[in-house]
Amino acid sequence: MQHSLTIGLARMHAEAGERRDFLPDFVAGLEINRYQVYLEQGYGSGLGLTEKDYRQIAPAVKFVPWREVYQQDYVLVLRYPGDEVIRWMNPYSCLVSMLHYPTRPRRVEMLRSLNLDAISLDSIKDDTGRRLVENLKSVAWNGVEVAFDILKGIYPNPLGFESPTRRPVQVTLLGAGAVGSQVIQAAIRYADEAYRKKMYALGVPGVLVNVLDYDLTCHPDTMEAILRRTDILIDATQRKEPSRPVIPNVWLEALPAHAVLLDLSVDPYDFNVEPPEVKGIEGIPQGDLDQYIFAPDDPAYDRLPAEIDRRNRRFAASCYSWPGIHPRECMDIYGKQLRPIFRTIIESNGVEHISPDGNYFHRAVARAMLSRWQPEGE
Repeated sequence: MQHSLTIGLARMHAEAGERRDFLPDFVAGLEINRYQVYLEQGYGSGLGLTEKDYRQIAPAVKFVPWREVYQQDYVLVLRYPGDEVIRWMNPYSCLVSMLHYPTRPRRVEMLRSLNLDAISLDSIKDDTGRRLVENLKSVAWNGVEVAFDILKGIYPNPLGFESPTRRPVQVTLLGAGAVGSQVIQAAIRYADEAYRKKMYALGVPGVLVNVLDYDLTCHPDTMEAILRRTDILIDATQRKEPSRPVIPNVWLEALPAHAVLLDLSVDPYDFNVEPPEVKGIEGIPQGDLDQYIFAPDDPAYDRLPAEIDRRNRRFAASCYSWPGIHPRECMDIYGKQLRPIFRTIIESNGVEHISPDGNYFHRAVARAMLSRWQPEGE
């Protein structure tokens, strides 16, 4: 290696409930791999960690002000920090974050206009297209856990949720991809194996999961019949046309009054693009780690864009980042997944030397680099 590369790890300031900072053992791994590591002051505090906790196993780490973190060769932060913050970065430095190139064209344009390179964590994929940095199991299990907690509290009497005489809980799942497959496993266990065993011992009927093909949603009469018996409706779709909802709000009228809506796709409402982008289930508020449960009378419904139909409401759960519900477990997983990525960059003496024809991790990182990325069809 010709020179030491610097890396800044920044905190996320989007909401108070965002506590996901990388753990000390991951930082120590960066130091062992000969990065000079700069942590934002207060890093790890949301997880109950102190500067001492990091310095015990990464003695050369430096704690610096927020802005100085963004002056390093590489900046690692799980969520995109915002256009104004990335203006602090030096030209030709590299942002490593969840950047979602295909659905954020203005973000891509901004990064390129500042002469920045980037590695989008959600685009690091192996030769088969499998993501190498993901926590999709936590997306499904954490979201389903919240949905069942809501349903337990509002399930209609006189039967009650734990009554052996109630009918099976019916979950309707939209989308059967990587997240959807985890939803099935979570839902049949109430997202809590101990609770499932308790319910089984009580003789309570379990959970029936209906997985819907996208083509089925083009048939309103069939969908109405399905929705009438749905207790939890889950959106885990990955739509090619985010301008159209999978479930229009008018269809939600068919749901039982106690039904729960769970948004795992967390596509945003965006009326600054043409055509506008909307959620898969029309009328669900956009949640975050500060608030991810919305009662039907929550003011968040009234704050939705005027163009969105929100007349039919149910209890809804939506979170920008479901893995963040359990932040320490989340960051342990991400840290393990990212170690070989940063080792590859340091061994290459910088991302500019990453080869798309190189070894396994070279190819994976190259696919995620902004300097090599082009929209489909170009």
